[in-house]
Amino acid sequence: MRITTQTLCSVLLLGLLIGGCTHKVQVETKEPITINLNVKVDHQIRVKVDKELDELFSDDSELF
Repeated sequence: MRITTQTLCSVLLLGLLIGGCTHKVQVETKEPITINLNVKVDHQIRVKVDKELDELFSDDSELF
C-alpha cells in the first residue's frame, strides 16, 4: 500500500480543518453569584451527653 504526497497533504488539511472547528461557550451573569450559608454549630449538646456518660461510667456507679 503506497501513500502519495497528495493523499497525505489532504489528510493533514482535513485534520486541521476539523481541529479548527471548536466551540467556545461562555457563561455570564448580570450580577455576582452569592452563596449564603447560615450554619449554627451547637456543641453544647455533645458536651452535656459526654458529661452524663462520664457520670454513668464513673468508678462510683454500680453499673459495671
